[in-house]
Amino acid sequence: MKYVDEYRDAALARRLAQAIAGTVTRPWTLMEICGGQTHSLLRHGIDQMLPEDVTLLHGPGCPVCVTPAAVIDQAIAIAGAPGVTLCSFGDMLRVPGDAGSLLSARARGGDVRMVYSPLDAVALAQARPDRQVVFLAVGFETTAPATAMAVLQAERAGLDNFSLLVSHVLVPPAIEALLSAPDARVQGFLAAGHVCTVMGTGEYEPIARRYRVPIVVTGFEPLDLLQGILSCLRQLEAGRAEVENEYGRSVRPGGNQPAQAAIRQVFAIEPRDWRGMGEIAASGLGLAPVYARFDARNRFGATDPAPPRASPCISGDILRGRRKPVACPAFGTSCTPEHPLGATMVSSEGACAAYYRYRRAAAA
Repeated sequence: MKYVDEYRDAALARRLAQAIAGTVTRPWTLMEICGGQTHSLLRHGIDQMLPEDVTLLHGPGCPVCVTPAAVIDQAIAIAGAPGVTLCSFGDMLRVPGDAGSLLSARARGGDVRMVYSPLDAVALAQARPDRQVVFLAVGFETTAPATAMAVLQAERAGLDNFSLLVSHVLVPPAIEALLSAPDARVQGFLAAGHVCTVMGTGEYEPIARRYRVPIVVTGFEPLDLLQGILSCLRQLEAGRAEVENEYGRSVRPGGNQPAQAAIRQVFAIEPRDWRGMGEIAASGLGLAPVYARFDARNRFGATDPAPPRASPCISGDILRGRRKPVACPAFGTSCTPEHPLGATMVSSEGACAAYYRYRRAAAA
């Protein structure tokens, strides 16, 4: 396939793997921050091509996985209100909260729908003025511009039956939270190319300097990831800690300025709870006061949190890179994609789902 096959060339992949083996002189621990990269690494066997001295940890780069149970429970409560249609992306419907999932809310009669874009929810609100349409907005900086455009479009259309339950999160504060933890193990990061396509690379510069860690922006194909790993290891071996862009076909230093402008216009930075990681300062996007009328929390009120459910799930440790999915006693037994105990088994970008699909034998 044009523009894809050249990034999956097996001979070039072997040469990059040999270059990595020839570069490493001591153990190093790297983390890919994006769940899409995790799936690509395991799907193409890149983790198995690396020397034993290179350890890959999987970070909290799955927006579905880090959405707190309390947000899911609030969405369930809203979906159960009369005259409400709640919309979100497909994976979100299966994520367990403490009060069940949105799919279980639909089974109880709630009008819960999967959409491909927040703009689909705006169109639904325009077509159904008799219903309150709520979009559960999750994701990193990659999806935030589309949510911002949905708000601006709803404002232009004068919609009073459209609102958002916002749980957008930001990547750089999460990286800092991981690096500042007492048990921090990560020595270098692979940054997500799609996030940097929107936001550029400038936000990573102070992190690389402050914590003395290389941060290499890379894509999602095998050669992208191998080149990113090689560049990161070369920096570590040389004692350098810089931001390096190995995804130049998409990422520019300044990012996508119109997308950033839409984010700044519609959102305000605020603290955010991350599932498995707790509250991280300045790591979330909430609606700016001027757009508060589109905030579903204001429109429907707060809900009492459900009591937390006891579970053997270790997704919090997995999201922080402390343990691998195969270390979980429930992995592949009581926790499967069909019957997930945690969000990391639900999402198409979740680390547990990746291991279940590509590395299940490692748990045997």
